[in-house]
Amino acid sequence: MDYDFNNGIELIRLCDEEGIKISEAMIRREVQMGDSTREQIIAEMRTDLKVMRESVKKGLTEKVQSVSRLTGGEAMTLYRYADFGPLSGSETCHAAAAAMAVVEVNAAMGRIVAAPTAGASGILPAVLIECSHTHDWSDDQLIEGLFCAGAIGLLFAKNATISGAEGGCQAETGVASAMAAAALVEISGGEPLHCLDAAAIAIKNIEGLVCDPVAGLVECPCIKRNAMGAANALLSADMALCGITSLIPFDEVVASMYAVGREIRPEYRETAKGGLAATPTGKLIAASIKRMSGRRED
Repeated sequence: MDYDFNNGIELIRLCDEEGIKISEAMIRREVQMGDSTREQIIAEMRTDLKVMRESVKKGLTEKVQSVSRLTGGEAMTLYRYADFGPLSGSETCHAAAAAMAVVEVNAAMGRIVAAPTAGASGILPAVLIECSHTHDWSDDQLIEGLFCAGAIGLLFAKNATISGAEGGCQAETGVASAMAAAALVEISGGEPLHCLDAAAIAIKNIEGLVCDPVAGLVECPCIKRNAMGAANALLSADMALCGITSLIPFDEVVASMYAVGREIRPEYRETAKGGLAATPTGKLIAASIKRMSGRRED
């Protein structure tokens, strides 16, 4: 049996024919196409989960601060606030804070798992780990969710892009949100097609988002966009789980996202020449960072 899949249609067909979940399809693909055993592949993902959990904890319990001094500590503030009746609901607010925590750790040169990129590294671990607290999910379930997310990320990498420089922030926080939404659905008992619906809905909610990092740093607006991506993943998963489908099929949504990304002007694709980076305050911050860098070099 060939376990490689190139698009959503092939993935669903494989799952239907074998009677397996997306996570299992991804594991079998990795075994077939690589040099590692099933046990080794799962063990590596278990290590990834451990690093994810550590980065969430670090960002929520320590006041990490970026080298630029622009960011750090806001995740802790939001996480505390989540216990006092937030408008978005405590679980969503906790997940958003956890997502920010991971990217704050990244900005402070801490250890994270790029999922799928460093700039979007908070969304997937945040929703899985925070939801595991309230839904009593085991590590084995979370690992299955990560493999499901990996399959979704693979399809975007094959058929579109996961690079902000190529497709804007929709390709980073957007894809991370889609990966997380699919993982949530699988862990919650949804069928493979429901997982793709959740991923498609998540991307449609964020399609066209530009990548405009202030001073060229993965801090502003990236950290807060991870919070938004976590909330998007949760809502997209809920819609799929309740039976709402994506009117536009997953593969067509991926193609649409890629087409939109190619149309985004270069200044809105990680060059720090447009959007928030080009605002008066953004320019002042960039100039300040440049002066600080010059002093350090001296």
